[in-house]
Amino acid sequence: MKLLSTMIGVMTMALVPSDSGRNAKENQLETFLSAHVKRIKPLSKETRLAHWNASITGKPEDYDRLSKLELEMCQIYSNREEFVFLEGLRESGQVKDAELRRQVERLYNRYLENQIEPQLLKRMIALDTKIARTFNTFRGTIAGETVTLNQINKILTTEADSRKREEAWRASKQVGAAVAGDLLTLVRLRNQAARSIGFDNYHTLSLTTAEQSLEELDKIFAELCELTREPFAELKAELDRSLSRMYGVSPDELMPWHYHDPFFQRTPLVQEVDLDAFYGRADVRKLAEKFYASVGLPVDDILGRSDLYERPGKDQHAYSIDVDREGDVRILCNLTNEERWMETVLHELGHAVYSKYHDPSQPYLLRAPAHAFTTEALAMFFGRLSRNAAWMEKMLGLSEEDRAKIEKVEREYTRFQQIIFARWAMVMYDFEKRLYADPDQDLDSLWWELVEKYQLLKKPPEAPRAAWASKTHFTTAPCYYHNYMLGELLASQLHNCIVHSVLQRPSDEGLSYVGETKAGDFLREKVFGPGAVYHWNEMIQRATGERLTPKYFVAQFVR
Repeated sequence: MKLLSTMIGVMTMALVPSDSGRNAKENQLETFLSAHVKRIKPLSKETRLAHWNASITGKPEDYDRLSKLELEMCQIYSNREEFVFLEGLRESGQVKDAELRRQVERLYNRYLENQIEPQLLKRMIALDTKIARTFNTFRGTIAGETVTLNQINKILTTEADSRKREEAWRASKQVGAAVAGDLLTLVRLRNQAARSIGFDNYHTLSLTTAEQSLEELDKIFAELCELTREPFAELKAELDRSLSRMYGVSPDELMPWHYHDPFFQRTPLVQEVDLDAFYGRADVRKLAEKFYASVGLPVDDILGRSDLYERPGKDQHAYSIDVDREGDVRILCNLTNEERWMETVLHELGHAVYSKYHDPSQPYLLRAPAHAFTTEALAMFFGRLSRNAAWMEKMLGLSEEDRAKIEKVEREYTRFQQIIFARWAMVMYDFEKRLYADPDQDLDSLWWELVEKYQLLKKPPEAPRAAWASKTHFTTAPCYYHNYMLGELLASQLHNCIVHSVLQRPSDEGLSYVGETKAGDFLREKVFGPGAVYHWNEMIQRATGERLTPKYFVAQFVR
């Protein structure tokens, strides 16, 4: 079977040691950077706190404040003279110092994406904030009764009645119709902005400024599609037989609401072992805190600043935020004691420890993850543990009998989860690329075409309008979702490196990671500490000995 051989992005320049003295251009740049950080640092902190407050309150005034601050931030980066200055330095070749050169590259990309006409920029930010507030505060209804996303997910994982399952699934899509009109307007505005600075659309602009390549991403997803097509079809056919028996319908009658997740991005828990039953007797917050402490990455301070449980008006999803790049890191969740939220809190704390343990001696502008997908990789690396039998045994104090039961289904669950997610990520990547290429096409038809192609799900009768827009990432993280798949590739690469090179084990059989401080030390030194000092592929090579490669993900889950 052919492995993916080509990797995405622009390869980093080899970093050269700093000269003992700086030339005139470098001195000029240092003066600029110092002034820029002095100006941006307090505003960035204020903006992130405003984002946090809007997420936890849902109040219109908090979202208005966020919009105002985001505009101020973008106006700084839209300064044309400063952009030209950075562009000239970048192209001159006179910045020899590696650390300075890296800061120029990152700042250049930030300025490039904001070289937009001021009134257009203002409209984009105002509309983006409006959509985010609508999405975050929206609650669906079933038979006239308001329901939370946690309640919907509970019905989709436990309810035997197909009619009730359908009602819950449809309720999960109602937010799509509420935001779709504004979201399409925003897509068109983003495209207008991208074209004004020389790009064909906003999707291409986003990839370019993120040091990624559309051509290479297309290659990765095309090859992943081919590698997973047959394994996915076989696993789904087996799943369909189980769901058919469970709900008393023929496999041909199965609909999207039978698959336990609003988007079929997680494996339905249909095996004889109910993982939720084990977590229902525990406290997922305490388990996460205890685990991270055991690997030498304590998170008690992070959790102390966090907002972890649901309430009216609060964002129903989850995220991690680094407020100031000086230690104020926190997470937002809506925890309940079930496997889904065990995975989520481990995932978000993976993001959080990445931010917490950046080397504070590094320049402020480089005190950030090497790339969005590298922090996703760490979140996924830790999130995978929620279904690990050895981890569950140690953290939950399970009996040998219970561990044996979980082990029977663990490998199949984990393998199927990764393949299911890969297929789902293909839907998101392909749809969003086409959305920005032509936002005026029949997007509802396109959505169900891709869902059928990649996930083998049927379009239901009277499909809800704008079901695609019910996925929060189109609103909160545009042109981003492919990074989750790249994160899965890197998570497997890091896992392989830790198992064989750091822990020096022959295999990962029985590995729980609980108490493995060597793993925590490795991540803190090789991944978290350097932050964005190196281009993402340079960081990966320094940490694992290889540039990003999918071969470990393929070996772990596909073959």
